[in-house]
Amino acid sequence: MPELNPDALRAAVARIAPSRIPALTQHLFEATTNAQQTQSLAPLRAFVHSWAVFVAIQRRPERAARLHELERLVDEGEEDPTAAIAEIRVIWEAAEAEAGL
Repeated sequence: MPELNPDALRAAVARIAPSRIPALTQHLFEATTNAQQTQSLAPLRAFVHSWAVFVAIQRRPERAARLHELERLVDEGEEDPTAAIAEIRVIWEAAEAEAGL
């Protein structure tokens, strides 16, 4: 896991999911702007949290694939999503723990 700062997270995303760099850059810009406007670090903390979890999930391809499959099941709405949502929660909690959040 990279350090929990924008530069380290950007480098990690560039290695594991380069197509997501524009989204990371936009999110960082918005977080910085919001932090300045609100005089709060909360938007920057949310940015770090979001991208640290993304990296933790994406660096394990099998876990990322499972998450995408679960999200697809929920989005389709063809069956009861309770089990899928519970498994998504487990994946996110594991990723947060790996990231040290």
